[in-house]
Amino acid sequence: MMKILLVENNVSFRALLKVTLHLQFPLTVIEEAADGNEALKKVDDFLPALILMDVQLPEGSGLLLTQKIKEDHPEVIIGILTNYGSAEYREAAFKYGANCVIAKNSWEEIAALVESISSDLDNRTSN
Repeated sequence: MMKILLVENNVSFRALLKVTLHLQFPLTVIEEAADGNEALKKVDDFLPALILMDVQLPEGSGLLLTQKIKEDHPEVIIGILTNYGSAEYREAAFKYGANCVIAKNSWEEIAALVESISSDLDNRTSN
């Protein structure tokens, strides 16, 4: 069972992503956060394997939040979700500790990331 935290202030997109993830990965436990403060609390309590993080959040940047989370939880995989595919955004995301950058409209990339992490977790628990 994999735990995912969705950090996204757009309620509709967050709900759609959660439903879509549950349909393809029914054994996944998903929590949600609408802003950075809520996300920090949930990371400590929920301990997700994966965080899908919006780059722009109320009260701050998803990149700064990524850096903060990685300081305390370096094992958590953080995928930055963005509508901006520029090289500058990618470089900044990696500089702040993100593991990958994914376009919000690329379900295939999101699903591939979840599948990869889920398989890795399964392999670790079976060894």
